Amino acid sequence: MTLKLPATSKWITAMLCILLALSLCVVVRSGTAEAATNVYTMSAFTNTSESNLYMYQSYDGTNFGLMKGPAYTPPTGLIRDPSIMKHSDGKYYIVYTTNWSGNTFGIASSPDRLNWTFVRNVTLSLPGGIGHTWAPEWFKDSDGSLNVIVSLSPGNYANFLPYKITALSSELATTSFSAPTALSGIGPNYIDTFIVKIGSTYHAFTKNETTKYIEYATATNLTGPYTFKSTDNWADWGSWVEGPALVQLDNGAWRIYFDSYTDSKYYYSDSSDGFNTWSAKQVLPGLSGTVRHMTVLKETGQPGDIRRLESYNFQNYFVRHYDFQARIDQNVSPIDDSRFRIVPGLASSSGISFESVNFPGYYLRHKNYVLVLEKPDGTSTFNSDATFKRVAGLASSSGWVSYQSYNFPSRYIRHYSNYLRIDPISTTLEKADATFREVLP
Repeated sequence: MTLKLPATSKWITAMLCILLALSLCVVVRSGTAEAATNVYTMSAFTNTSESNLYMYQSYDGTNFGLMKGPAYTPPTGLIRDPSIMKHSDGKYYIVYTTNWSGNTFGIASSPDRLNWTFVRNVTLSLPGGIGHTWAPEWFKDSDGSLNVIVSLSPGNYANFLPYKITALSSELATTSFSAPTALSGIGPNYIDTFIVKIGSTYHAFTKNETTKYIEYATATNLTGPYTFKSTDNWADWGSWVEGPALVQLDNGAWRIYFDSYTDSKYYYSDSSDGFNTWSAKQVLPGLSGTVRHMTVLKETGQPGDIRRLESYNFQNYFVRHYDFQARIDQNVSPIDDSRFRIVPGLASSSGISFESVNFPGYYLRHKNYVLVLEKPDGTSTFNSDATFKRVAGLASSSGWVSYQSYNFPSRYIRHYSNYLRIDPISTTLEKADATFREVLP
């Protein structure tokens, strides 16, 4: 007997089949990187130089790689406490401390975060005089105003207060700034004030220069009055810490970075409940002991898909880097060793390249046919060695892919004794070795 399905049941069955097929698909339509990755850019000075700017980049807010350093040296003075933002003109700008004493802060600009140009020094004044101008921080308010929050002292490195000044036009090379207005409720003797606005509330994280703790206050107006919500060692970050800088992570949590300057360490801590509780502080990997007072800018829309690459014939084995060599392993630890940004090819946007997530700026490339993780050297050879064409899987095209070398098109990435290399592929085993699945990280 033949069972006849109602029309609606046939339609449902057909749709389920289509959805199942789609669920098995891997994006191989163009062979290029199509999605976007959030990028975290850090501007910092370092323990070894307070006269040079260093720029770092990350894709998770934890693992930062050096973009350029030194990236900028001001014509005179220092470049401590650089704060970065992207302006309405499409350029990046930093404000920074120009000297231990004085009444100026500096501004520099860049079209690409790498090449910086001096813009100007801004001179401030107060009726009682200014002896020290420290830690200027950009703050863009929801009303469109562009402000700088800066710590000012009358002299003798004492009685610092946070002040707000506002740019009176968008042309930062020529604009006047409003007279400094104190942030009511914070002080005296607070420095390094960093503010974020959530809804209609301003949240200020500021260092108590007397107790050496980072404390927390809120207000409904940028200039206050602020009310302290948490003081002393409220988040268990300890004392003798400074330079708080906050950024919202991809998962919605807020991360604070701060400088533990007496033991030469840089820490971060996260909050997912509106700044009420914080995770235990963690050392910032790779940069702790190197960078000093910095800020982090988060941007969206950079091309690149963050994925892990799973072996076809050794499933649950993933491509990872280990001692800068590429291999497949099970139970990868740390897992970030197996996370890569699949970006437009360094040699051609028709192909793809694999950038390490925990070593930003380092790419998989073949060298003597063996895959290694290296930083680009600026040559066309490197770019070609690090570019591959994403094609349908040689062993299976249903949800699997293979990677053809850009400059050796008869060779494909495959694993051999767990290590990755590029080889000509012909046998069934070789095809299986050269087939992978891109999975979410």
